Amino acid sequence: MLHITKLKTGSKYETLGSYSRLVAVGDWIFVSNTAGRNPATGEIPGDLEAQTRQVFANIEAALAAVDASLADVVCSRVFIQNPEDVGSVMTIVGEVFRGIDPASTVTCPPLGAMVYRVELEVTAYRGASRATTHLVSLQG
Repeated sequence: MLHITKLKTGSKYETLGSYSRLVAVGDWIFVSNTAGRNPATGEIPGDLEAQTRQVFANIEAALAAVDASLADVVCSRVFIQNPEDVGSVMTIVGEVFRGIDPASTVTCPPLGAMVYRVELEVTAYRGASRATTHLVSLQG
């Protein structure tokens, strides 16, 4: 029988919008667009690097709650408020995902409030980090 897990983090927006931070359907794991709000303090760092790293910490904690990790991520969607911040954010994204190399989309739409400088949404597959990977390159 298929097992579905829905993870709530206590965010007021999860209640307001009636959504889960993470939904795991079997081994597929879908993590909602995640901001850099520190769950312990409720604060969002103003510093872009700190905010981006907090986003990853929040996603990592959600994945760990369902026995998965960032290494299991197969697709990411990166939302950056200011196009001028793309290089800085993607440097951190590249650092975190180096060797994992998920499929990725990067876009610069308006986010829910100006305090949100970056948000990420990921899809993971539990156990992907232990799978044999075959790299195909279209480069010469």
